[in-house]
Amino acid sequence: MPTTAPQENNTFTGLYTTVTDNIATLRLNDPTSRNALSSEMMAGIETALTDLGNQRDVHVVILEATGPVFSSGHNLKEMMGDHRKKKMLALFNQCSGMMQTVVNLPKPVIAKVNGMATAAGCQLVASCDLAFASEKSTFATPGVNLGIFCSTPMVALSRNVSPKHAMEMLLGGEFMDAEHAMRIGLINRAVAEAELDDVVQEFAARIASKSPLTVKTGKTAFYQQLEMPLAEAYAYTSKVMAENMQSHDAQEGISAFLEKRSPNWQGK
Repeated sequence: MPTTAPQENNTFTGLYTTVTDNIATLRLNDPTSRNALSSEMMAGIETALTDLGNQRDVHVVILEATGPVFSSGHNLKEMMGDHRKKKMLALFNQCSGMMQTVVNLPKPVIAKVNGMATAAGCQLVASCDLAFASEKSTFATPGVNLGIFCSTPMVALSRNVSPKHAMEMLLGGEFMDAEHAMRIGLINRAVAEAELDDVVQEFAARIASKSPLTVKTGKTAFYQQLEMPLAEAYAYTSKVMAENMQSHDAQEGISAFLEKRSPNWQGK
């Protein structure tokens, strides 16, 4: 597939997008604000993700950041400027919508963290399908220290780690290192900073080599069944698998395995 040079996102200059070998990289590029999730930044992320989700040559998205902070969360200056309830509700609804765009995107999203991720920044990591971090990375939901409980970050957090670990983060408001974040399930793996690029690229390439239709089907089904009762989840996923078997790629994959050759995915 063609490789594109880094291009500035049309919506917000603090975001850059590249696509190489079916792997898109979306970079938060506003280190002066510590990559804060301002209303403008969130709108840019949502627009960029939606655009990447519609591109056939994109099979997986890597979300990374410039500078020592992955994201510090909401822009507190923006919140203090006008904290009327109506405006705050619109801001948090926008954030919630952006996080759901990550989850609902038909392509897997990998968080690549090389620094600090706090509050809504930590929520963004938890919302991604996979997360890899350098050993120097730290994570926290410190809102309680400021008199603002991290209620919306709690949604993503509580769906990735056990309730007691989530409450420890939310009530304590303290930083945890990458090793601890890995142990509780917030991230997949903590690696040496020098290895982070290679680890993420290798895993992204592995995903990109699969049938994009199959990956889309699987990601959608994963989140759908997660909230279902056991019997309903099995009934739903049985239907999904039966429908999946009707696809060209499923038949091609089975044939390629039996014939000991590489599959030729068509995405249909």
